[in-house]
Amino acid sequence: MEEKIEAIKKWLGTGSINIFGLPMSGKDTVGIKLAELLGARFLSSGIIIRAMEQEENKHYTDSGQLIPNDVFYKWVLPYFSRADLSNSALVLSSVGRWDGEENFVMNAAEDGGHPIKAVILLNVSEADVALRWEAVREAGVRESGEITKREDDKKREVFDTRIAEFNEKTIPVLKHYQQLGLLVPVQADMTREEVLNLVIDKLYDFSLKN
Repeated sequence: MEEKIEAIKKWLGTGSINIFGLPMSGKDTVGIKLAELLGARFLSSGIIIRAMEQEENKHYTDSGQLIPNDVFYKWVLPYFSRADLSNSALVLSSVGRWDGEENFVMNAAEDGGHPIKAVILLNVSEADVALRWEAVREAGVRESGEITKREDDKKREVFDTRIAEFNEKTIPVLKHYQQLGLLVPVQADMTREEVLNLVIDKLYDFSLKN
């Protein structure tokens, strides 16, 4: 495993790996651990957006819908050019979820010295993520393991909207990345450790071909 990680780090350089998946598929969980292993910085569009919503007293995501494109560009894209990230590889969690945003993400990443090198899709069925959501709601914790105080995380209609938004707006993004030869599908209906190991294996194989 160590040899594979070192090979991925060499291939990645200061580039970016973008991770996608349905709500509750484990994007942040996998992304944080992957960033640690690769010595990379972790950036979650969801975390950035929630922080900006609080700072500016906005409530775009309360209903489960994606934020408007112009707000996404204003709040999230500048991170690619931040000086404190300039010498680091990046592991991204769902940055650019709306069809068309991926072009702006790729351009901003390239301009910031963090070109998108791979896009991981964590494949989990809607039935499985619904079970995970139920367990999290009952336990009062998010998939990251942190206690949540957001009421919308406990509402089934909001969760269902997030799934609908993924199917309608994010699936086309993934198809675009697939056409570009960047998509790396990973089966994710297993333990966190198993998923992480599979991600490493898939990235290593991908790096050898790219």
